[in-house]
This record gives sequence, C-alpha cells and structure tokens, in this order.
Amino acid sequence: MSKPQCLKAVADFNEFWENSSDDLCLREEPVESAGRVFDLEERTAKFGEAIIRFVKRIPHGPENNRLIDQLVGAATSVGANYCEADDAVSKKEFLVNINRCRKEARETKFFLRMVATAEPSLKSEARLLWQEAKELHLIFAAIVRRK
Repeated sequence: MSKPQCLKAVADFNEFWENSSDDLCLREEPVESAGRVFDLEERTAKFGEAIIRFVKRIPHGPENNRLIDQLVGAATSVGANYCEADDAVSKKEFLVNINRCRKEARETKFFLRMVATAEPSLKSEARLLWQEAKELHLIFAAIVRRK
C-alpha cells in the first residue's frame, strides 16, 4: 500500500470509528495515573463499537447471520475480557484474561476475513478493522510475554 493510500485508509478508519452519536455512547474518561493515560480499555471498547456499526451493514442471510454473531461475540469479548484482566486479583487471573483477549482478537481477525470473503463490497472496511484486531492481538501477546 502506498503512503497516500495508507493515509487515506487511516483517515477512513478514524472516520469509521468516530461515526457515532455521542448522545448514544457511554464512555468513562481515561484513568490518569502518574501523568500517563491508560486507554487500552477505551480502545477495546471503541473497537467493539466499530464492529457493531460494521455488522449492521452486512446483508442478512443464513451464512452471514452466523458470521455476524461470531464476529460480534469475538470482537466485543476483547474489551470485556480486558476489563476482567484489569480487575484481576492475582497475576494468574490477569494472565488468563489477557490470554483470552489475545485469543478473541485473533478470532476476530478470522471472522473479518470470512466476512470479506462473503461480502466483497465490504472488504476495505473489513481490512481496516482487521488491522486494528491485529494490533490488539500483538499488544496482548506482548503483555503475555512480559509477564
């Protein structure tokens, strides 16, 4: 992908994420600690929201309905499991939940690929979401390696 195409893809992705009414979105302010803002919880929540908006554009049918269910389940589980990990009371519990985040992000990539195959017209949007799922997968994999 050339640099202008890459920049356009990033702009399209940001627009896709921010294409929601603030009146309808529930968000907490990022937690600040020692001058640093930890936003992985917000990032995973925005990812789940973006997936929900994306699947609303997928035509319904027997094969697509299954993909939609699986995609929404996996993508929203990334954020839910991160919240669980963030509230873990032990290192073992934290690692179990972070590993689950990693697995759900990987599963999300798989189902985005299947949606792109089933609905070629949505391929470019699926690719942007796939890239975010990949980045989340790599983040969680790095956390697991460090612990």
